[in-house]
Amino acid sequence: MSVPAPAPPPLPADLDALLRRLRLPYLRRHAPEVLAAGKAQRWDPAEILRVLLAEEAAGRDVATRNQRRRAAGFPSGKTLDSWDEHASSIPAPTQSALATLEWIDRAENLAVCGPSGTGKSHFVEALGHAAIDAGLRVSWFTLETLTAMIGRAKADASIAKTVAKITRADLVVVDDIGMLPAGQDAAEAFYRVIDAAYEKRSVAVTSNLHPSGFDTIMPKTLATATVDRLLHHAHVVLVEGSSHRLAEATAGKGVTPLT
Repeated sequence: MSVPAPAPPPLPADLDALLRRLRLPYLRRHAPEVLAAGKAQRWDPAEILRVLLAEEAAGRDVATRNQRRRAAGFPSGKTLDSWDEHASSIPAPTQSALATLEWIDRAENLAVCGPSGTGKSHFVEALGHAAIDAGLRVSWFTLETLTAMIGRAKADASIAKTVAKITRADLVVVDDIGMLPAGQDAAEAFYRVIDAAYEKRSVAVTSNLHPSGFDTIMPKTLATATVDRLLHHAHVVLVEGSSHRLAEATAGKGVTPLT
């Protein structure tokens, strides 16, 4: 039976207090172990400092990604790890090219269109999580939540500020357009974001309609102006097939069996 290694001695109280004051929580957490290892293995002081600073940087990176993931407002936490590329009708080369995220660096847009249940939202959310892992910011909306946010901004005359906040994200997602008719307020909110992001930020939309058909669900003038900007620098991906959700339900995989 192996004997557990003794715990490294805690930091002196004054050093611990100084690290707290300087807000170096990850360095402070790992310092006892790193200092003990450095002493036992006779590390160069510069190496000890490098390891400690690397721990602080890594901890901050993880915290930043977690904060950005919460701020993004993703609906379900689906990532590329849970994405089955073979079950999708999106060509594999297209999936791979989009997963590089180079289109976001170029401020290009993405429109994923097709029937309900074919993985549109899953794929775009997975790309959003990958973008955050790559150090980018993402904002996720449905057309309804975007309309509500812009509507609140109208009430206190802060539309410009609100739109600017939304488009600080490197990728703005508007999910499930076309499931319900969109009135004047929704069309206006959508236009404001697309216009503000135009050639500056990437916008990804999912819809059961091709964007050229958005004028069937929202006022034609706004729809035309919006789609003109959305599609100017856009990758349009058409998804085909039957609903994955319905297939799972039919196969009895949608619920845990009753016992």
